[in-house]
Amino acid sequence: MLVYAKKSFHTDVLRDNMDQSGVLLWVKAEPFIVGALQVPPPSKFSLHYLRKISTYVRTRATEGAYPRLYWSTWRHIACGKLQLAKDLAWLYFEIFDSLAVKTPEERLEWSELLSNCMSEDEVEKQRNQLSVDTLQFLLFLYIQQLNKVSLRTSLIGEEWPSPRNRSQSPDLAEKSSCHNKNWNDYSHQAFVYDHLSDLLELLLDPEQLTASFHSTHSSLVSREAVVALSFLIEGTVSGARKIYPLHELALWQPLHAESGFSRLSKTFSFYKLEAWLRTCLTGNPFGTSACLKSGKKLAWAHQVEGTTKRAKIACNTHVAPRMHRMVVMSQVYKQTLAKSSDTLVGAHVKIHRCNESFIYLLSPLRSVTIEKCRNSTFVLGPVQTALHLHSCDNIKVIAACHRLSISSTAGCVFHILTPTRPLILSGNQTVTLAPFHTHYPMLEDHMARTGLATVPNYWDNPMIVCRESSDTSVFRLLPPCEFYVFIIPFEMEGDTTEIPGGLPYAYQKALRQREQKIQIWQKTVKEARLTKDQRKQFQVLVENKFYEWLINTGHRQQLDSLVPPAAGSKQAAG
Repeated sequence: MLVYAKKSFHTDVLRDNMDQSGVLLWVKAEPFIVGALQVPPPSKFSLHYLRKISTYVRTRATEGAYPRLYWSTWRHIACGKLQLAKDLAWLYFEIFDSLAVKTPEERLEWSELLSNCMSEDEVEKQRNQLSVDTLQFLLFLYIQQLNKVSLRTSLIGEEWPSPRNRSQSPDLAEKSSCHNKNWNDYSHQAFVYDHLSDLLELLLDPEQLTASFHSTHSSLVSREAVVALSFLIEGTVSGARKIYPLHELALWQPLHAESGFSRLSKTFSFYKLEAWLRTCLTGNPFGTSACLKSGKKLAWAHQVEGTTKRAKIACNTHVAPRMHRMVVMSQVYKQTLAKSSDTLVGAHVKIHRCNESFIYLLSPLRSVTIEKCRNSTFVLGPVQTALHLHSCDNIKVIAACHRLSISSTAGCVFHILTPTRPLILSGNQTVTLAPFHTHYPMLEDHMARTGLATVPNYWDNPMIVCRESSDTSVFRLLPPCEFYVFIIPFEMEGDTTEIPGGLPYAYQKALRQREQKIQIWQKTVKEARLTKDQRKQFQVLVENKFYEWLINTGHRQQLDSLVPPAAGSKQAAG
């Protein structure tokens, strides 16, 4: 099992293993799963402009630009020089900041500061206190190119710029189904490998570049630059149990000759460093491919009679360290799947090609991606970073999450509690946004563990981020007259007994009015003074009407699927 080194570099362990074999490096998954926005990046995020920014920030070190980039300085660069809208500039800054290692208490403190702001000016004043690592932020902006649509590859068939393009392969393990580059570790590795020279040049000090912003044979890479590259790359030594950031491996004395580090200049040779990185880069042992190929198979779902589809659920949580945990779920069909499990805690979860099902994952989650699912309901525990939906039809999602983003969906409903504006990306039709409307006993405890507060809550203030249109008719807010609370039908231990943060006034009022109608109805029935036989007849009529309603609305399937499956096919604990 590989685990992170927490303190000093264990020289003795590494020396023993270096005698046996070499260094293994790989591209980290989280910056791509959570950090790369699933939309083509602004044209001003090209390498040409990022190189100019890299030079500019170093000349403004005393003005909050380097080595830490403050929001006010980034706003000036993004809005004044790149001509980005302020909301878009903040979006990228905030996404990167959400990747930073912070305690739940720090995240809750930030939410409290924002919730106490009484105006936009006060919000901006708080934002001005935020800063990020400048060099890592430049790398983050560069990897947004992952989802850039290439005309050349479109013409030869590797990708097509259609928001509703769907893979024909039914098998998640098939490479052809990995069109979501954010989850495809082969794409991550190929992206970094193919653009490694650009990434390194982006980190060079200006004096190490030619007038055309290119490196020379004598260019030197600073230690700070290699530390920044640890945002994307980490590794270990073959046979060792620990995982190290890139810079710790590169700076280890026995590797200086290979990595190109000079103890005199405290810098790396550009070309030696690049050659060493290319030699050592390998597949991510904690990526999606490894999870599907050699991960632990979970028997959480049962086989439905009359269908050839077989649910596939795999995880790497038995071997992966924190921040690398992953659960991949595919082809759950016509059933209810409910889990609150240590396997899920802190995991990146991908749900793929699930149809006509009700899926409850009631644990604190790191991120969730729901892709190519139809006619299903997903009730999720708090999602610490990003919840993303792509290419889904007639889906209902109920979750508290740091960020919601959706692309290429049709007829989906989102009951959301979120401290950031929901992102409506390209290709969506008839999106419905609604307030979060459920609870389970451990919910508030799980929210505290993920650093999610009840305020601020921007569920009703989406941001449309797509090039084809800024048309607000793509979404609607659920009318209060259509609103009902959602009851989670499982018993659990815990203290939460009501919806965290309550409901907006209009929706609470609609519920009260409906309750009043029920009370009036009950009073009318009571005052009718029906005989015993009449009461029986009336009860049969009501039950028949209710049964018709269950069938017409599809709720009967939901109730039927709550009945435990026959012995031998029960969902396994995990």
